[in-house]
Amino acid sequence: MGRKKVENRNTRNLQKSRGSYSISLPIDFIRSLGWQERQKLVVKKIGKKLQIEDWEA
Repeated sequence: MGRKKVENRNTRNLQKSRGSYSISLPIDFIRSLGWQERQKLVVKKIGKKLQIEDWEA
């Protein structure tokens, strides 16, 4: 499987597994935000968009 074209790199698919949905995010986004595996995140629905933020205790 080859690399995606530059204009399609941020296009992702929604996947369903055991009743939950998941989406893979580009690794450069994750690294720039400093997120790590199993980190708690907050997901908010704003209109027709989702906002993902770091969870603050």
